Formats: sequence, structure tokens, C-alpha cells
Amino acid sequence: MGIKVAKFGGSSLSDATHFRKVKAIIESDPDYHYVVPSAPGKRFGEDTKVTDMLYQCYRLVERNKSHEEVFRRIAERYLEIAHELDIALDQDFDFIGLLNETSDAIRRHNSPDFAASRGEYLNGVLLARYLGWDFVDAQEVVKFDRQGSFASEWTNEIMRTKLAEHERAVVPGFYGSFPDGEVHTFSRGGSDISGAIVSRAVEADMYVNWTDVNGFLMADPRIVDNPRCIRELTYSELRELSYMGATVLHEDAIFPVHKAGIPTNIRNTNDPADPGTMIVPQMTANRPDMAITGVAGHKNFTLITIDKAMMNAELGFGRRVLSALEDFGVSFEHMPSGIDTLSVVISDKDLVTRKDQIIQRIQQLCQPDSIEVSGGIALIATVGHGMVRTPGTAAKLFTALYQAGVNIRMIDQGSSEMNIIVGVNVEDFETAMNAIYRAFVKD
Repeated sequence: MGIKVAKFGGSSLSDATHFRKVKAIIESDPDYHYVVPSAPGKRFGEDTKVTDMLYQCYRLVERNKSHEEVFRRIAERYLEIAHELDIALDQDFDFIGLLNETSDAIRRHNSPDFAASRGEYLNGVLLARYLGWDFVDAQEVVKFDRQGSFASEWTNEIMRTKLAEHERAVVPGFYGSFPDGEVHTFSRGGSDISGAIVSRAVEADMYVNWTDVNGFLMADPRIVDNPRCIRELTYSELRELSYMGATVLHEDAIFPVHKAGIPTNIRNTNDPADPGTMIVPQMTANRPDMAITGVAGHKNFTLITIDKAMMNAELGFGRRVLSALEDFGVSFEHMPSGIDTLSVVISDKDLVTRKDQIIQRIQQLCQPDSIEVSGGIALIATVGHGMVRTPGTAAKLFTALYQAGVNIRMIDQGSSEMNIIVGVNVEDFETAMNAIYRAFVKD
């Protein structure tokens, strides 16, 4: 028998109906030993997430205003779940008293991280009671250093030791603590990270991330109609797709389980029979029918192209270009080059106030023959381990863009030959995404 860790997102724990689904999933597989819950999410389109209401509580406290009315709505969410699940609220489980203590603590701490963390904390307490499992407070076992960086090895040792004392436990996601015990949170979506941290600590055989979709899609469904689900992809492929905009799994959640070689399964709480997407350290089988794994992209980039004769013979030229960016605290996304040209792709948000200064600095350091600045660029990554073994992949991609009337502004292929990135005009972004996807996926 193995060990599985299940993480359930906010949509999977939004109300009593979803709590019942979660319990059915957990009880259907005895290998589940640890559960990491998020705070309750939206129950319907116009609903408000509990975490958002908790941030509102903090803002009211910060302005010396009463947060009690907002917290009353939060408490009602939890009490409604408890009532519908027939969880007895008595001396043995004084959840009402815990809610009152939490409201007072939010006022005393006057901290956005503490306030926000109470959504996962309260949901974890309630879920543990419903499942009949132990509750382990993440504040005790997830650690950050004094600068707020996640202390991975310290956390792994503390959590490994603590969870060894509990055969089955609920560990709330999203937060931990500084060395002095003060609560600190990950960024939004950080419960994904917490689930991966728990998986690594207990040396799980699998990390199952339960959400509201049937896995990782080959393209953004807001752009491409009815894209296929990816049944298997590697962590490196996920990294490439996540970096370029695919958002099913929090990007930082890749690393703890990847480091430990633990496979991750993305599943749908509302469709538990669907196998979802399996994310694995290495490919387990060839994909002869599918050269690519997925297509993802981002808008709003600027392409700076530097031209200088005999650039290839000028020692340190590339370093000087990058030092000009470094001087202004700007990183680059990609850097395609030729014999006499070098281009850097930079996110527009990093150039809002510094573009002219950066161009001037490149002029000073590199003395180029010319510099061309092109805004309004979108980047599209076509990703897949199968690309390197499939003849004609690049030809198919570029032919598809040509036939769709899309002008290619930039081409960059990673050294691993696992992805091809093209830059196109922003107005051609959706057309290009559809053209690439349809070229490789036949319905």
C-alpha cells in the first residue's frame, strides 16, 4: 500500500455538497493519508471567496473600523457547511468559540497574512472533524526565513517528523510561519505549494491535486475551442507551459515534488472518474500520434534588436547588453541572435518607465550600428518532448502560421529542442494560437 497526498482547491470545498464529494473521494482510496485544503471558494458566479472577505477584514482593522459584519458573513459560510453536514457543535467541538477567537485574533494581530490564513485554518479544522482525521496546523510545520523566503529543508525536516506521528491528517495550505512563529503566507494559489511540500515530507507515492477541471488542457479554452486534455506530461514540459501562461497548477508547486521524483495527478472533484492529467519526472511512453504536448502564450512584450557589424567577433558584447538591463533591474524573457544581430525580449511591465534609459545605456556600452524597438509583441510557445523525434514539426508550425496570414516577428528554439517560441503581433495572437493547435491536433 502506498501513500497519496490530496490537495483540494477552494472550488472543491466551497460548500457542504463539495465537502461530501471530497469525503467520498478520500474514502474511496485507502492510500490517501494526508489532505491539504484551501479556503472555501466561490459557490456561484457572484459569490465572494472567503479569502477575499478575510483580506477585507484586515483592511477594516487597519483603518480602525469594525470588521465584525464582514466576519459574520465568513462565520455563516462555515456554520452553514457544518449544519448541512450534521457536524455537532458542542463542548467536544466548540467551532463557534473558535470562530469568535479567530475574529478577535484578526483584530489583535492586524496582519494581512494572519487574516488571510484563517480561511485555510478554519476549513482545515472543519474538514478534519468531518473526516475524523487529525489536524496539524501549518503554522507549526511550514517555515519561512526572516526575509520571507520559504525554508524548504527546515520545513521538510519539521514536517517529516511531525507527520510521522499521524497516520491520517489534514494540513491546511497557503501559510506557515517565520522563525518567531508569526504567520506568513505564500502568494495566492499557494495551497498547491503546500500540497507538494507535504508530499515531499512524507515521501508520497503520488500527489493528487483536485480542482474544478479535468486536467491540463493543450491550449487555453478561452482562445481555442474545446482543446484536448493532456493525459501525461513531464515536469519540464509543465514548467515551459506554466511560464508561458498555462495556469492550472501554481508554478512554484512543481519544485518540491519534482525534486523528490513524485508524480502529480491533476483531477476534477466534480468528475472523479476522469483520470485527469499525470505529471511525471520523465516520459513513461512515446507519443507517436502527438508531436506536441501543448501550446501557450503571453501578450505584451517588446523586442529590442541590436545590430552591429562583426558583433560575433566582439568579445563580451552579449554581456554588455545584459548588463545594461541589469543596471535597471530588468530581466529578459528570450535572447535570439544572429551573426551581426542580437535581440532581447522584455515584458512591457518592466519597461513602463525605463525603456529610454535602457536604450541609452545599451548605446553607451555597446556602440551599436542601430537599435530597433518593436512593441506590441505576443509570444507563443509550442512545447513537447516528442518534437525532437518528429521530422517536420517546425515546418508544420511555420506553414500553419503562413496559411493563417500571421507574420512571424521572432523565432527562438530552446537548446533542449523541447519548445519553439515565436513572436507575433498582438493582434495576431488568437489567430496564431488556433493555427498552431489545429496544425497538430485533428478532431
